[in-house]
Amino acid sequence: MQVIEGVAPFRGHETWYRVTGDLGAGRAPVVVVHGGPGCTHDYVDSFKDLAADGRAVVHYDQIGNGRSTHLRDRGADFWTVALFLAELDNLLAHLGIAARHHLVGQSWGGMLGAEYAVRRPPGLKALVIADSPASMALWVSEANRLRSALPPAVQEALLRHETAGTTAHPEYEAATQAFYREHVCRLDPWPAEVTRTFAAMASDPTVYGTMNGPNEFHVIGTLRDWTVVERLPAVLAPTLLISGRHDEATPATVQPFADLIPDVRWTVFPDSSHMPHVEERAACMDCVGGFLKQYD
Repeated sequence: MQVIEGVAPFRGHETWYRVTGDLGAGRAPVVVVHGGPGCTHDYVDSFKDLAADGRAVVHYDQIGNGRSTHLRDRGADFWTVALFLAELDNLLAHLGIAARHHLVGQSWGGMLGAEYAVRRPPGLKALVIADSPASMALWVSEANRLRSALPPAVQEALLRHETAGTTAHPEYEAATQAFYREHVCRLDPWPAEVTRTFAAMASDPTVYGTMNGPNEFHVIGTLRDWTVVERLPAVLAPTLLISGRHDEATPATVQPFADLIPDVRWTVFPDSSHMPHVEERAACMDCVGGFLKQYD
């Protein structure tokens, strides 16, 4: 299998990308958009399996993350949805696939994918929104509900450190992990690619901390009021929703996509939380691959 890596110049910076397979293959290439904001491509690496269907799979690290240019000195006004949409447009143009492609967005990547799709880009043939909320208000509400089911001692530690502003404390980090093991990735141990992403985020939390906050459920960043709900009827692309039964992206957070996107279907993976692509890898790839084949 051919694998190439490169960088796309973007506003004086660089977006790192990797292409698995042949961009000139018969089937439409698929671009994989990672989450965060502030993660890396590593934890969604398994989507390279889709190249076995005879299509190119494009992974990239969004600006500020992973192997792309880091900009630790930039403030909140720099890290915007518009920035990451422009970067995606630039990458599609750089690779010469803007006229024909699929998009798979996971978590924040699915939020960005929805933002991309409501603009009705003519080259977007199919969209996969994986483990994503349609609004951050829904996400926070559901996160609080999931938190309330954690052991009382864990809840107390979370609240105490959030109130005190000491979310970097090891006790808070340990309490956070109790939530993550239930609702982010239930595999034990976590796969190496998942661990690599979290290590990368810890080494440079600029984007995640600015746009989201210290963790998945304490959302105090610039995305806290984000929503795409009222714009979803504008999505023209056939859309697949996927989520896990134990996902922090609960049914309530995903439901607006199902209700308002005109051409949509939804698959829930019974043994997964936020990462069916690693927790039930083969079944997830069969599901996504089978969907994309219908729209090449």
